[in-house]
Amino acid sequence: MGNLEATYRTKIKRLPKRASYNKKIINKILDCSFVCHIGFNIADQPFVIPTCYGVENEKIFFHGSAASRMLDHIKTGSEICIAVTIVDGIVLARSAFHHSINYKSLVIFGKAAEITGKEEKIKALKIITEHIIPGRWDDVRKPNKKELNATLVFSLNLDEVSAKVREGGPSDEDADMDLNIWAGVLPLKVVPGEPVADYSLNKNILLPEYTKNYKIQKS
Repeated sequence: MGNLEATYRTKIKRLPKRASYNKKIINKILDCSFVCHIGFNIADQPFVIPTCYGVENEKIFFHGSAASRMLDHIKTGSEICIAVTIVDGIVLARSAFHHSINYKSLVIFGKAAEITGKEEKIKALKIITEHIIPGRWDDVRKPNKKELNATLVFSLNLDEVSAKVREGGPSDEDADMDLNIWAGVLPLKVVPGEPVADYSLNKNILLPEYTKNYKIQKS
């Protein structure tokens, strides 16, 4: 899939050995989550808002209320920054200084484009839904005209992106290696719990297979 060219905004200077501009790695990180944080600036006041997303054809899609201040600002063509982070573990070192976290993360820069056509908008909402829980879109009632009018949908090309990954154990100083202190990694991952049916659900409706066998980290 190749590499993206690093720009002045995406070039990682702090611990560059952890950096990656490889599209395969970037797509894997995006596939392992569905929550991002969008950074934007209004009148010199920075904001960061979490939201869900979907990915297809080297674009990231997100949506929200037509009354959203963030989305209203993005409509003007302002630059935004999107971040995705996956925590894989806590790194416990022998010294307080060398404690760390194993993670996969990426940052996306650019100007998002609003999706306005009805069919294109519905397709983008399907992409977001299927990214979060594959198989769900075919089961649900599709958005009606009122709901579509109340929703703004955007896409952003994955042209200016950098990933950063930390793996492995602690990086202790040689002088600390013989200390009588446990060191290593505490792995962490998000796993689905037991599905809880809506209290008013018809008892004859069975739990869908895509819910029963759901995995958050797809890759």
